[in-house]
Amino acid sequence: MDIYLDANATTPVLAQAQAAALRAMAQEFGNPSSAHGTGLKARALLDEVRACARRVLGAPSGQLLFVSGATEGLHTAVLSALVALRGRDDVDGLLYGATEHKAVPEALAHWNALLGLGLEVRAIPVGSDGRHDLAWLRAHAPRAGLVCTMAANNETGVVSDLDGIAAALAGSPALWLVDSVQALGKLPLALAQRPIDYAAFSGHKLYAPKGTGLLYVREGAPFTPLMTGGGQEAALRAGTENMAGIAALGAVLAALEGGGVFQDGATLERFRDQLAAALVQALPGLRFNAPPTLCLPTTLNFSVPGLQASLLLNLFDAAGVRISGGSACSAAKAEPSHVLQAMGLPEAQTTSAVRLSFGPACEAAFIDAACARIRACGEALRSSGLSNNAAPDTGLATDLTAGLDDQDATPTELDAAALQALLAAHPAPLLVDVREPYEQQAAALSGLAAPAGAQALPLSRLAQALAGWLALPAATPVVFLCRSGPRSARAARMLRQQGHGNAWHLAGGLALWPGRLT
Repeated sequence: MDIYLDANATTPVLAQAQAAALRAMAQEFGNPSSAHGTGLKARALLDEVRACARRVLGAPSGQLLFVSGATEGLHTAVLSALVALRGRDDVDGLLYGATEHKAVPEALAHWNALLGLGLEVRAIPVGSDGRHDLAWLRAHAPRAGLVCTMAANNETGVVSDLDGIAAALAGSPALWLVDSVQALGKLPLALAQRPIDYAAFSGHKLYAPKGTGLLYVREGAPFTPLMTGGGQEAALRAGTENMAGIAALGAVLAALEGGGVFQDGATLERFRDQLAAALVQALPGLRFNAPPTLCLPTTLNFSVPGLQASLLLNLFDAAGVRISGGSACSAAKAEPSHVLQAMGLPEAQTTSAVRLSFGPACEAAFIDAACARIRACGEALRSSGLSNNAAPDTGLATDLTAGLDDQDATPTELDAAALQALLAAHPAPLLVDVREPYEQQAAALSGLAAPAGAQALPLSRLAQALAGWLALPAATPVVFLCRSGPRSARAARMLRQQGHGNAWHLAGGLALWPGRLT
């Protein structure tokens, strides 16, 4: 069983939401702009979901638009605010929290340049606790045109002091945009009780499908459509509405309003404390990178001195525990967390940080299973002879790989279908599992062990078998396997460079081994 602990990146779709989406596709499939009965049924569904959203968000007035997700909502809000700032001489800056999701400063820079405003874009500093420097904000607010802050941070879970921010903005001409993605379902939201001009939400962060979200626009706040066309959403957002996604989001909102599906705050805090205790037991020396008392009860961000984040991610993933190194949108860049850097944490923590997050609909049995699997990961690490100060030699043997180019276009990749064809044509290939011993041991917890007959040889020990591989007949395929693909790709290129041209690797790693895709 997989233990999915990356809910801040995305969530599974709630059963009620799945059913609502299927019902919308089969029975309420009409175009809500059509005047006939089928269209009117779809329009009624839109109105019902919007009304529920207003109640859940505490937004009885203002506009509430269905959008494709938070990125569209953020861009629409930024465009609306910046269009309204044209020709203003009482503002000279755009402010955003230094720990904001990258979508916010990117949107500010994009529209600021495209509209030719030339406003200075400044990051609001945060303290070591991850919260905004309200004194700095108060000093810069009188000349700010737009201020962007998060309700809760996606990497650390730090909850912003929205009331403090509102007080700091008192008397400022600034419009206020709040990225509320991580807050929905975890924090009480009462948008109308604060001077928030725009708030963006994304359905897939709370058990709805990807591709649907909400944008709140305070009554009287300036608005410019990002898309124009057929007049949908009261001519504020063109394009035929995603009825299946909206129906699913409506089911989630109804569950949130009705109770019984989502855990209360005290229960979520208890779950977090259980997970934190299991992590401390499994990984001695672990440090939490944000104070739990200021964080969402569903998020833990931690580092372990002496252990790279990549090692922990490999270990946990091999055991079927899905965690991440931070924002999913930045996962491929392998850069230190800008969030932790803004908080002033030392490099050892910013480069080795790991995020664990769970959804508010999880149950006690799941948390118990997660804790047991986390403790087992710690046992696998220790039984492999590792400690916090003795990380494994996960690098390649330098004498074999010094000349390798990671951008080498030599085709060594096989997808699942190509691998099946290769196995059918060559019934006795040499399969080599290049994962480290701690990964191979952890894999027994998740059922992701290497195929029968595979040779276990960590990537850092390939030189030991090189002579034997080079003595193989040229027609004998050697297929390297690892967790996700990159290390096996390097191994295959190494063997080809050394002279065996029939070396391959499985794209996507062992999770995509033929037969595991169904």
